[in-house]
Amino acid sequence: MTQRVALATVMDRLAIDAVITGYAVAVDDGAWSDYGALFTPDGRADYRDAGGVEGPAEEIARWLEETMRLFPVRQHLIVNRRIDLEDLGGYTGDRAEVLADYLNPMCLARKARSGSGADAPGRADAGQAGGPTPDFVTGGRYAFELHRTEPGWLIHTVTVHEKWRRTPGA
Repeated sequence: MTQRVALATVMDRLAIDAVITGYAVAVDDGAWSDYGALFTPDGRADYRDAGGVEGPAEEIARWLEETMRLFPVRQHLIVNRRIDLEDLGGYTGDRAEVLADYLNPMCLARKARSGSGADAPGRADAGQAGGPTPDFVTGGRYAFELHRTEPGWLIHTVTVHEKWRRTPGA
């Protein structure tokens, strides 16, 4: 592998990592147009294993927008990213597969309590230390397939493989 190919491979890995981070930020911030922009035009998402739906990214963005209203506070932590770049005889191709573990605590929406000040609009219950206490926590693994496109790397498919969850009262 030449230095030029090695540098290109590092740049591809960094660009792919930025897409995966962008995915988590878009979902957590409710930036649904940003979410859609991370996918190829024929991109798809599959959340069935976590109790969700599967379909074109554009439709899934609308479904997520509605569903995530239940959880105004959420935070994806996507870790242990394993990036497998297509190998074309020592050169990287235009496809990549990424397996990445996730931990996703979320807080349910609460009605404002009179006089408490704990539940401002868009915030979950303030909890003990002044911050929200997760009501729902899930963990598992994402499987991403990305394609290199003219504007850069984009998600072609994402599939959620939920391994566990903790829900209210559990």
